[in-house]
Amino acid sequence: MARGGRIAVVACGALATDLGILVERRGWPVDIHPLPPLLHNHPERIAGQVAALADRLADRYETIAVGYADCGSYGAVDEVCRQRGLARLGGSHCYDVYAGQRRLAAALESEPGTYLLTDFLAMSFDRTVVQELGLDRHPELRDDYFGHYTRVVWLAGRRTPQVEAAARAAADRIGLPLEVLDVGLDGLERELEALLDR
Repeated sequence: MARGGRIAVVACGALATDLGILVERRGWPVDIHPLPPLLHNHPERIAGQVAALADRLADRYETIAVGYADCGSYGAVDEVCRQRGLARLGGSHCYDVYAGQRRLAAALESEPGTYLLTDFLAMSFDRTVVQELGLDRHPELRDDYFGHYTRVVWLAGRRTPQVEAAARAAADRIGLPLEVLDVGLDGLERELEALLDR
């Protein structure tokens, strides 16, 4: 981990709260700078937004890291990191970060028609999924979007009654059974620690 100054993490807004919890718990000299979580509905925009924010922060921080996985950018986030000498979280997406790549791959292999929820996605489902996909206005599109899914798996990071109720409501909204995989924040903590060590 860099010494002698604070570290900026340009973070996915969907990870920002959990990253903040970990930073506070560990006492790391890190400032989280989140980007809008709805960028995930437009992954082609993520790299450009990461680059712009990293460039704005460059005068204020000696060290900047990227709190994103690839996130559907098809290598564009990696290219931004390469050009600026930045490191990012490992994995293809936040599901890898929370659950671990092997554990997630096993869950998806056992049932390929799995729709994944994180705590953030469960709590924001009406906004980030229902409204963004137009299901509030056109519920008949449900089968177009979710017809090939067979279950919802909630990667429970902080399992509280409120988040569990939101995960169940999300699964019910798209008409799929809910299964819970308790992942905690350990995977995210390991990835963040490895990121800061780089």
